[in-house]
Amino acid sequence: MSDILQHCEGGVLTLTLNRLERKNALTVSMYETLTQALQQASANPEVKACVIQGHETVFSAGNDLQEFLHPGQQPGPDSAVMVLLRTVAAFDKPLMACVCGPAVGIGTTLLLHCDLVVAGDNAMFALPFINLGVCPEAASSLLLPQRIGMARAAELLMLGEPFGAQSAEEWGLINRVVPPTEASAVAALMARKLAEKPLDSLMTTKKLLRQTQQTSVMQHLHTEMEEFARLLKAPAAREAMQAFLEKRKPNFSSL
Repeated sequence: MSDILQHCEGGVLTLTLNRLERKNALTVSMYETLTQALQQASANPEVKACVIQGHETVFSAGNDLQEFLHPGQQPGPDSAVMVLLRTVAAFDKPLMACVCGPAVGIGTTLLLHCDLVVAGDNAMFALPFINLGVCPEAASSLLLPQRIGMARAAELLMLGEPFGAQSAEEWGLINRVVPPTEASAVAALMARKLAEKPLDSLMTTKKLLRQTQQTSVMQHLHTEMEEFARLLKAPAAREAMQAFLEKRKPNFSSL
């Protein structure tokens, strides 16, 4: 069975992360599938909105760290993850997310590019980049301070500690918190409401909402990924990845 399930009905494309045995950790193949699906949705006039969701117990554990250990699959300007991020940032139709359980790394930063986000009350968000010896991605170092303020963004990105759905809603990162067993249905209902609107008006409204920062977002995507790729080759990241494999706490005391 595919790691990304696709279902289109009533003008809504639903993309479901389906790698539960690895907590929906994202692979190169999954990035490529998501990119292709979004690009096709953008070009298809019958698709009015898109929803990205996981399972009611987990959204995504973030990038599959095992792939960071393979030089040919590491992030970079032309990598699969970068192509997906550019595609998501430029997606011209309403983009929603339904998040339950853990949403780690890109599982959280991806939401900054979504227009509406429904979360289960079991959702737990985390931006642990610094704990892995790397830096923020997906233009989160630009978008997160804009959304929740510099002080709070610095706390989340520099300490890398998790936060729950209630905080995310209070800070304006998500739109609605519901029981996890209801989250997918609530997101689907909101998406159907969007799909009933005139498409030209939807797309124009989204463009107007985002156009003032679009150039900055694309520039930030590129700058962050350059720094991410550099740090991934540095001693701190190597120690973090080794600690991950050995299931121990990393030791950065000499770095």
